Amino acid sequence: MWWKKHLVQDINQGIDVSLQEIHSDGINLSIDELMPYQSKTSLLNLAPKAALHGHLSGNYLARTKGRGMEFDEVRHYQTGDDIRAIDWRVTARTGITHTKLFREEVERPVLIATDLGQSMCFGSKLLFKSVQAAHIAALVAWHAKKRGDRIGGLVFNEIDHKELKPRSRLSGVLHYLHALEELHAQGLAHWQESSTASQSYFIENCDRLRQLARPGSLVYLITDGNHFNEQALLPIAQISQHCELIICEVSDPLEVRLPESAHKTSVAITDGSLTQQLTLGDSKTAKLYQEKAMHSNQVKQRLYQKAGARYIHFSAGESIEQQLKSGADSWIR
Repeated sequence: MWWKKHLVQDINQGIDVSLQEIHSDGINLSIDELMPYQSKTSLLNLAPKAALHGHLSGNYLARTKGRGMEFDEVRHYQTGDDIRAIDWRVTARTGITHTKLFREEVERPVLIATDLGQSMCFGSKLLFKSVQAAHIAALVAWHAKKRGDRIGGLVFNEIDHKELKPRSRLSGVLHYLHALEELHAQGLAHWQESSTASQSYFIENCDRLRQLARPGSLVYLITDGNHFNEQALLPIAQISQHCELIICEVSDPLEVRLPESAHKTSVAITDGSLTQQLTLGDSKTAKLYQEKAMHSNQVKQRLYQKAGARYIHFSAGESIEQQLKSGADSWIR
């Protein structure tokens, strides 16, 4: 692992201040760097964007009207209305029987599925994608806790997974953050097995998430999307039928375009099993590389759309606070 660490440290020269601000070294993960997101919850708004299909009592107002706790409106009495809901003041004033309508309340657990697989253990600028994914998960968890939601979900890699049933209050957040720290350390310790690790782990955990998600839940899937295919589409699409699903895709700047270079320089790149030579500073190579990256991203976005998920992109080369404040992904606010 030493070569990865020194490579990232060399590239990160000049951005040490940013790493200090987010309390991270960019590679390892600790609870200490996830705790400060408790004060940054204003960056998000987890209010439901769609009608919920759950029927539990809780903190969120459903689109349907019924016998709930939140007053909505008064209308003319209709046959079958509950006489206990008659608004006698309006009835006396108008001479026509009116009834009160209330907005039903539903509880919405927040489930966070964080992919910490080997493809996430890569970073060329600020953070490993896996570290950025953990930061996003922490921000969502703290925001959910502030709203009084129960927090649970999955943390997984090729070796293991932790299924966390939704919990309320601080215990729910800390339970999830400790799982992030534990499985991230495990993934780094076994990085050498990346070339032989099973690629089916992502599909298996999408299916686990499907079983864990109850109707009406808000579900976040945080991943680089490298293993999102037609097989993973089925359980994810089933989740979106009864839950609000948001996919947070994390990419590294090097996966989008090649670094600029004033002189042509030949470099070797590898995915752990295959090695390829690329020439930096060559416009033709840079254009072809970017076109392939754009095509790959379009394929993934079509799958996300087909799954019925909303999509937000994060870069591992910049802090999530900077990205959300920039307004590039303002729809989530």
